Amino acid sequence: MCVCVCVCVCTGGSMASGQLSREEALACVGCRHACHILLYADTEAQLFEEIPIRHIVLMQMRFDGLLGFPGGLVDPSEESLEEGLSRELWEELGFSLSVTVEDHVSSCHNPSSSSSHPITHFYARRMEEKEIREVEKAAASTATDHGHEVMGMVRVPLYTLKGGGGGLPSFLSHSFIGNSRSQLEDALVRFGLVTPEELQTALKHAEQRRKQS
Repeated sequence: MCVCVCVCVCTGGSMASGQLSREEALACVGCRHACHILLYADTEAQLFEEIPIRHIVLMQMRFDGLLGFPGGLVDPSEESLEEGLSRELWEELGFSLSVTVEDHVSSCHNPSSSSSHPITHFYARRMEEKEIREVEKAAASTATDHGHEVMGMVRVPLYTLKGGGGGLPSFLSHSFIGNSRSQLEDALVRFGLVTPEELQTALKHAEQRRKQS
């Protein structure tokens, strides 16, 4: 879990846009690195035996009350990004998962926030539904960080209920740490968990919900 300060000196044209390749990110001098992962699985389950859930997508409620993905700080001088993320997952989930370079999705740095945020590396792993359930069980029963840095795992509802008030719109109206909300939105479309149209509808209702509150 990441609660850190970062000052970066990087080279390369993509730094200005915030998007970096994994190699560019690792070449940054003095940067701190935070790695997080989205775990998801397909499911045939239905809500109220009527609404298809379609996919299980895991996030977590952090100690500060914000939503985020499992993971945390990694020091590339001591371990690879993937080794560090695997270590963090063991601490936060109580589940052994060997993350690989193939799971890497993106690396990002926000130039306007370099004084307070590290370079974030985002990963994703598709699992079987049985494995996802094992992760949830372990996170609540054996993870050393449960009840301390991590308050609990949560599933992202990918449906929108009638009227647009419940489901994904409500979830997106909550508070997220750093860029985890944009990571979620990108991943949902990237991996075909929702359609672009479904996401835009959910975002519209989420914005309306925030204005009403």
